[in-house]
Amino acid sequence: MEKVLMKGNEAIAEAAIMAGCRHFFGYPITPQTEVAAYMSKRLPKIGGVYLQAESEISSINMILGAASAGVRAMTSSSSPGISLMSEGISYMAACDLPSVIVNIQRGGPGLGGIQPSQADYWQATRSSGHGDFHIIALAPNSIQEIVDLTQRAFDLADTYRMPVIILGDGILGQMMEPVELRPNISANPPEKTWAANGTGGKRKKNIINSLYLKPDQLEQINFERFKRYKLVEKKEALHEAYLTDDADIILVAYGATSRICRNAITQARANGVKAGLLRPITLWPFPVQAIKQTMQRAKAFICVEMSMGQMIDDVKLAIECERPVAFLGRTGGMVHTPEEILAKIEAVDRGETA
Repeated sequence: MEKVLMKGNEAIAEAAIMAGCRHFFGYPITPQTEVAAYMSKRLPKIGGVYLQAESEISSINMILGAASAGVRAMTSSSSPGISLMSEGISYMAACDLPSVIVNIQRGGPGLGGIQPSQADYWQATRSSGHGDFHIIALAPNSIQEIVDLTQRAFDLADTYRMPVIILGDGILGQMMEPVELRPNISANPPEKTWAANGTGGKRKKNIINSLYLKPDQLEQINFERFKRYKLVEKKEALHEAYLTDDADIILVAYGATSRICRNAITQARANGVKAGLLRPITLWPFPVQAIKQTMQRAKAFICVEMSMGQMIDDVKLAIECERPVAFLGRTGGMVHTPEEILAKIEAVDRGETA
């Protein structure tokens, strides 16, 4: 198949369209505005709906409404915009509604800056809204993977009836790479018998609801939902292993940072240090078993993030603190260099794990 050169944000939008998304509601914010701009041009031409909401709060509730009707719908934003969506995300999780949310992260907290960041890891994996629930979090590290994971996101959302977030950053959103735009064979999702899309006088009305005033009823619903989450954890955790079979030092990194880590690993091995990379592709569910398997040889781990240290807790939990875990972070929109990652690898190899 012929490849085309695309910017990450535009690749997300085109992949969503190829996955059957015809409804987009959003609000512009750097560095993801091109997602909405692309959708505004393409969707009206193919019978879809694009609407720029007056705020991120409005856009997430429009997604809730569209998802309730059973259609494939998407919104996109960047860090502070996702924060405004948190209440709506909780409502969608409570209503068991499939949807896709894109977060092209920027430096923070607050308005911060427009440079890339990975400081929304906690938000995506732990605090995307109030109450007991999870959302699936996918972390691509290339434009091709952006395309593939965007399409996968819609399938996962429909399969498990839950929101899915694509967690990118300003690097991936703005960079360009050649990609294959492969049609998604699941672009026609199965019939959604639960949807509130009109009865035609042939069935009982479906009601989309998140309010349960009887505590025993709400508890049972949460129990049932978490059974489904256990199935997601068992079946859908994704990762990539790079030179981990003989590695003494395992780097754990995701997204754009993982690409920089590969360069440092190549140089470390040239210098005689056996380093490897375990890259989580799903941040939730976290690839716990894959990380555990590397412990058979690894003597130490290094968590590399564009944050002050958010994924490191999941790494420690995965290995049950049986190995030292060092940390190397940049924040505020700063990006690692291969040289500083290499220096950290060599320091850990010398036993300096602080």
